[in-house]
Amino acid sequence: MSMAAVATSDGSTVNEHFGHAKFFRIYELGEETYTFKEVRDAVAVCQHSLGHDTTRFDKIIELLSDCDAVLVNKIGEGAAAYLIGRGVRVFEVSGSIDAVLNSFIARKLI
Repeated sequence: MSMAAVATSDGSTVNEHFGHAKFFRIYELGEETYTFKEVRDAVAVCQHSLGHDTTRFDKIIELLSDCDAVLVNKIGEGAAAYLIGRGVRVFEVSGSIDAVLNSFIARKLI
């Protein structure tokens, strides 16, 4: 089983920028299907007036430490490099959570 964290503002589509996500929906991916596990509240890591705060990145990494991947609609290059450098797999995707997770399962991406 793999775990995926999805950045969404509406609970049904992957539509949130990593730095703006106020929560992540957590899913467990099996061989053929997925199961919703929980919602984890987050503090948005991108503060327009302050720029990027790597301390907040580290808090998100800790919050999602049991996840094998983070699925976001957008993520900046600096944030992506920071997460990838700490072993977090990040995917920029869009569409319904159902379609995205089924595609990941079919293609065995996570």
